[in-house]
Amino acid sequence: MIVIFASAIGRFPIGGNAWSDLQYLLGLRALGHDIFYLEECGPESWVYNWETEQITTQLDYPTNYVRNCLEPLGFENQWIYRAGDCSVGMAVDEFLEVCSQADLMIVRGSPLSLWRDEYEEPQRRIFIDADPGFTQINIACGNSELANTIERCDCLFTIGQRIGAEDCLIPTMGRHWLKTLPPVALPYWSAAEDNDTTHFSSIMQWHSYREVVYEGVTYGNKNKEFLKFIDIPQLTKQQFRIALSGGFPDELSQHGWEVTPGWVASFTPESYQRFVQESLAEFGVAKQGYVATQGGWFSDRSVCYLASGKPVLVQDTGLGDWLPIGEGILTFHDLSEALNGIEAINTDYEKHRHAARRLAEEYFDSNKVLSSLLEAAMS
Repeated sequence: MIVIFASAIGRFPIGGNAWSDLQYLLGLRALGHDIFYLEECGPESWVYNWETEQITTQLDYPTNYVRNCLEPLGFENQWIYRAGDCSVGMAVDEFLEVCSQADLMIVRGSPLSLWRDEYEEPQRRIFIDADPGFTQINIACGNSELANTIERCDCLFTIGQRIGAEDCLIPTMGRHWLKTLPPVALPYWSAAEDNDTTHFSSIMQWHSYREVVYEGVTYGNKNKEFLKFIDIPQLTKQQFRIALSGGFPDELSQHGWEVTPGWVASFTPESYQRFVQESLAEFGVAKQGYVATQGGWFSDRSVCYLASGKPVLVQDTGLGDWLPIGEGILTFHDLSEALNGIEAINTDYEKHRHAARRLAEEYFDSNKVLSSLLEAAMS
């Protein structure tokens, strides 16, 4: 098949975000499909330049980032970055020809703010919700770009495994959300050697975007949850490292966290992968909205840890309904459970390390995840 994959690598130039898309691109290509990457900015490109700490509307910064992510992996002349009448990457005429022949367009996470006529030409179009709860509530609150995008898609998918469950607070908006999982391209994420790794680690944005309100209830970001666990380095001998964007790094340092600027540690796909694979395990606090809604969200970042043979200790979002918990993946609700999880992993690390890789192979292997996705999308 010819597949167009639309997302936001250049508009959010961070290695973890890039990898969440690269898993799809690499995985779909491994299945034998012709893949083209599209980044549609709408009338103008607005990107935060981490190095200058300023917004840029010029295309060189985001497109250089896209190029450096895609072309070393063999995607030369298979991507286009579009902003108004300007574009970088493959020629527009060539891309229009791809649209006319495409079997499928996949829109992941970010809506298309400008829906051009050629985006109607692929035989099928699907949307993948990568932010369960926030996506649906933003639609309910009148986000026109999201609403317009999903209206033009034939199928809607979500990584929220519990949407529709009786105790899940995520509104379905009267739509059928098919379940999918965050994939990992296992040939690019081999199990790492331990090599004196010492730290449980986290990669996080303190505050990703505005809180959302639905039926009088406010759903927020990680900052609302993290403070519950800020003292954990002082309550255990285990060392903790955090790559933090935003927040209060000096305060975290005072509580025993080893803090490094998030964009530095994870700016490129390579540095992000290195940070993950040099960790002993992941310690993951979820957005308050994920915890409150119990939508069964599991992070594409945690999947990278698992594939690397690194156990994950993560805040519970309803994972026990669909994932085996206890070996390789451990969850916590409060500080006491988090401390118990640290002890359990360190007591039998080899068991948890091998279980982590096994879970990645069983549940998140891109061959399995994307084969199922395509079957559902094209049916």
